[in-house]
Amino acid sequence: MTQKTAKEILENHSTFEKAQADMCKGYALGSLGIITSGMMWLVSALVSHYYSPKLAIWSLLIGGALISPVSNILGKLIGLKGHSAWNPLKNLAMENTIWMLMCIPIAYGLSTQNVAWFFQSMLLIIGGRYLTFSTLYGKKSYWALGATLGVFAYLLFSLHAQAFVTLVAGGSIELFFGTFLYFSYRKSINED
Repeated sequence: MTQKTAKEILENHSTFEKAQADMCKGYALGSLGIITSGMMWLVSALVSHYYSPKLAIWSLLIGGALISPVSNILGKLIGLKGHSAWNPLKNLAMENTIWMLMCIPIAYGLSTQNVAWFFQSMLLIIGGRYLTFSTLYGKKSYWALGATLGVFAYLLFSLHAQAFVTLVAGGSIELFFGTFLYFSYRKSINED
């Protein structure tokens, strides 16, 4: 390896870490999106319990479409500004959202066999998406979040859990991790 190559690697690493730090600062480690998503899962649990699991599918889909705008509004209320225009990681955020949207028809197809399978497959899809957030924010907590959602999806499927139970589990997991990440963010800005 030449000196120039080593120097380029170090410069790229530094730029990558700056991009991650910019995402963390602009979105409170992504915590507000996770908390908003968790709330949408719990609202859908109520819809499932009081109305029907099929209606809860639509509740989760509509609520899911609102996660980004609602979490951005919450972010603005606490003074967040989002990512910088130069940040190359903004593309990863959009790309993994498109990947997730492309997977929803699979989950919906499973719901024609068993409505609870929609929610369990969505836990897997969302859990997989969170794994990329480890790169986006530079936080290994996202591996734990993705793995936890994946393990719970498998367990709930194996136990033939009803939609309501799956929705409460998904919402609770996201609220736990979202709250943890939010307080981690608050601690990090208080140390600066």
